[in-house]
Amino acid sequence: MTLGISCAQQSIPTVLKQLNDDTVDYISVEDLHKMETALLLDARKKKEFEVSHLKNSVWVGFDEFDINKVLQQFPKKDKPIVVYCSIGVRSEDIGEQLKNAGYTNVKNLYGGIFEWKNKGYPVYDENQQETEKVHAFSKYWGRFLTNAEKVYTKKTTIPHE
Repeated sequence: MTLGISCAQQSIPTVLKQLNDDTVDYISVEDLHKMETALLLDARKKKEFEVSHLKNSVWVGFDEFDINKVLQQFPKKDKPIVVYCSIGVRSEDIGEQLKNAGYTNVKNLYGGIFEWKNKGYPVYDENQQETEKVHAFSKYWGRFLTNAEKVYTKKTTIPHE
């Protein structure tokens, strides 16, 4: 995914306004925190999910996302579903696919896991232990994460053949 993003953007709302199409309604972290029955779907890379995720969330990925697997695993199409990623860009794309497949109660977490953690809500590691670590995706995106220990995955380069 190539994103033409200006360095002048300094906030999650600005980035979401530029990159999202408002095709999936948002839910605030405060409103999600009050909910008890939503299915939480994590649309980040598996490495990001393993570092930390929202409690009881299910990893569905972004590049790896398979709507047929979701349909098999969660056939009830009126169940409240909240999709999240780092700030809410990838999750909008996954939310669109869910809506196109007939799911009727899909929300995108505004500000994603970054906003969730910035507001002081807990995240959990791959062992379901509470953690202060959050995968920050990249140095650019990591600047929007202000209340966590940032984790970055080292990129490996493959020599040209």
